[in-house]
Amino acid sequence: MDNVLAFALAALALTGSPGPATLGLAAAGAAFGGARGLGFMAGICSGMVVVMAVTASGVTGAILAVPGAAPLFGLAGAAYIAYLAYRIASAPPLGAAAAERAAPSYLGGIFLALVNPKAYAAMAALFSGFVLVPERLLLDATVKLLGLLAMIVCVNLAWLFAGAALTRFLHDPRLSRAINIAFAVLLVVSVLLTVTSLEL
Repeated sequence: MDNVLAFALAALALTGSPGPATLGLAAAGAAFGGARGLGFMAGICSGMVVVMAVTASGVTGAILAVPGAAPLFGLAGAAYIAYLAYRIASAPPLGAAAAERAAPSYLGGIFLALVNPKAYAAMAALFSGFVLVPERLLLDATVKLLGLLAMIVCVNLAWLFAGAALTRFLHDPRLSRAINIAFAVLLVVSVLLTVTSLEL
């Protein structure tokens, strides 16, 4: 039971702390509203299932061992996150103009999860650092995956609707622009900090 509690606390810290996905969700909630961000959130959660599966199976390590694969994934991730940051920073104040603009999509959420370096680092730490079902590797991985998925859904909903709570301030064009730009900058900084910490 102590191991389960330690796993849950570590999972909450790693999945709930600011990073590309959580800040992206808060920014999407602020820029487009909570309801319009649910598809993006569903995509992130779906992508995280893939990240967990490939991390638990060791496929991630095998792919990144291929020469040139790590920089290619890093470049794809940086390009998408820069695009997402631009979309958020340039989102108009909520209202008719914002309603006409497409919010980040389900497929965009999947892609963000798949190219998010923090996701792989967190899942590697959680899957390799804890044993919840001794001597039953497949059951252990399944329990971790299901528990983490439930936590990720809850954490992501909290970030999305925390961002959406800012929408009441976003009808003022200047304040809206300032908040959106701040979220975009935080999104880019979170990626830089994650990549820097992984290289150290």
